[in-house]
Amino acid sequence: MPSNSFANQLFASIERSRTLEQLLQEPLAWLAMHGNWSTLWVMTPTKGAWKKLIAVGKAVSHPPADASLSECLDTRRQQTTPSWSLHPLAHGAANGSSVSSATSIDRGELILCFANPNPQALEPLSQESLKEQLGLLSQAIDLWHQQLRKSRDVVRLSQILEVAANWHAHQDLDRLLQDIAQAATGLLRSDRASIFLWDKQSRELVGHPALGMEGKLLRIADDKGVAGAVLKSQQPRRWDRSDLTDEVDRRVDTSSGYRTDSLLAVPLNDLRGKPMGVFEVINHIDGRFDQQDEDELIELARHASAALSNTQTMQRLIQTRDRLTQDAVHQVQLIGSSQEMLNLKSTIARVGDTDLAVLLLGENGTGKEVVSRQIHYQSKRRYEPFIAVNCAAITETLLESELFGHEKGAFTDAHETRSGKFELASGGTLFLDEIGDMSLGGQAKLLRVLEEKVVVRVGGSTAIPVNVRVIAATNQNLVDLVRQKKFREDLYFRLTVVTLNLPPLRHRADDVLQLADFFLTTFCAKIGRSKPTLNASAKKRLTSHQWPGNVRELRNIIERIAYLTTDEVIEDSEIDFVSSPRADGEGDSERIDLSKPLAQATDDFQSRYIEQQLKACKRNMTLAAERMGMQRSNLYRKMKQLGMNHQEPESSGNS
Repeated sequence: MPSNSFANQLFASIERSRTLEQLLQEPLAWLAMHGNWSTLWVMTPTKGAWKKLIAVGKAVSHPPADASLSECLDTRRQQTTPSWSLHPLAHGAANGSSVSSATSIDRGELILCFANPNPQALEPLSQESLKEQLGLLSQAIDLWHQQLRKSRDVVRLSQILEVAANWHAHQDLDRLLQDIAQAATGLLRSDRASIFLWDKQSRELVGHPALGMEGKLLRIADDKGVAGAVLKSQQPRRWDRSDLTDEVDRRVDTSSGYRTDSLLAVPLNDLRGKPMGVFEVINHIDGRFDQQDEDELIELARHASAALSNTQTMQRLIQTRDRLTQDAVHQVQLIGSSQEMLNLKSTIARVGDTDLAVLLLGENGTGKEVVSRQIHYQSKRRYEPFIAVNCAAITETLLESELFGHEKGAFTDAHETRSGKFELASGGTLFLDEIGDMSLGGQAKLLRVLEEKVVVRVGGSTAIPVNVRVIAATNQNLVDLVRQKKFREDLYFRLTVVTLNLPPLRHRADDVLQLADFFLTTFCAKIGRSKPTLNASAKKRLTSHQWPGNVRELRNIIERIAYLTTDEVIEDSEIDFVSSPRADGEGDSERIDLSKPLAQATDDFQSRYIEQQLKACKRNMTLAAERMGMQRSNLYRKMKQLGMNHQEPESSGNS
């Protein structure tokens, strides 16, 4: 036979064949014609039986015996029967270059069968020529398998990389697991897939998801079935019904009503190599999974574990972020049920989830920053930064650098590039407190940023986009400042889209005790002491005070009580108001309890007056009496009348 012609025929078939049948069709026809064979079959083992892959020539009613085919396959040597001559093919593929084709050929197990009642009739030259042709045919099968495998590798790897690229964008773990399982079923041509995550504490493997069992979690013991064996050994496992031992946990099939016929499972490990679980695909379309399926699932598992680790880390960060945000919200609660506070809370709820600029007006200590944080936390920006800036504390020369940042070397002390407050707050909220104290030059620069929504660092030329919601606050009358040309009118209208007036505490008498209880609970919990109670006189003293320092003053008073008192019941005498620094003396008058009758208020004043004189004289009764223009004995009688303690220090030499 002309070997060169046969070789050319083979290599031409390799290039154009998409299936093994196509590859073998023309070479077998060529052999039948040049070798004078009437019938040629190619047989392959499938699921414990022998299957005819392709037939050329005349039909034959008596196929080769299974025993003869098996012996030929096991020995890899020619076998001769009265009716057939059997020759093993694809030796190279049998040694490790297997792939799964559309015809389920596994491990290159092919037997070429010639219908030959008298194989000895061949001439020795013909026998040698046949051996050469069969060798070429085996090589052609090997080359075709290799080419198919490489082509399949490229396609599958491209598919794996394509789907894996999308996994890393996930923040939802359940959605990610669904996508991974769905991708695995398509790429590996299987019926179902499950990612079993290891719950080490409960010693269970939890299926997320079990496709075909929607709405259910599949839980199995971590030492049962194929998945348990893979987790323990950290080695891939393949199984199908041709295996003698049934390694599948049939309780799962029983509970799901599903039948597992083939299975492939590989370990799922994190980036440090620690076990995360098992990646499993079930029921290959062609009946069994092969080595290449295993290699591909291992590659898929590598990408899946990275995506899972990223998503789990992201979820932990999100949970931490949410917890910290909730803690922050708890720390800036608006306490009070007065009508003024109810109106304020209602307005905050309406404007919170908008991007409207807000101007907060109110006296010092009324809680302008607390309100600004409440607006921030009720908006869609709640998880982004909240940056507070006290405009009164920044000199005009530093204002631009503080708000907009600077480049390295922009001025003498600019040793490094620094982002400004607008950049730091981008995506979130910028709170500009004491906006009325900002210089006119600073106001002009601020207005430009608010209008253009870009900043340029000092010493730089690049416009940096910023997405910031601005909340401004002041205790000054901006309308008067505009009239006095101390505040820009255009900036005023830019900031006053929504204006909130925060009521002073003296107009919220109903909220004083509620605020006091909140602060007392907070401070006592912080220092680990039981919360004392305020007696009736202490409550009356708090509610009758005019609160020139507003909520900040109340907070400081309650903080002193929590830290410095030891009694379980707080008396009114333990509430120490700080004198108001107002020059007109309004603070002193505000310390008088206006609910008392004149005689009692007079006694209170005299007691405080005498007590302050005694303190100034270090409790020297004689000196204090002289300062007050009265006799020492009269001072004793007056103190006794007022119910005051008149004991002098033991070191005093006066009698």
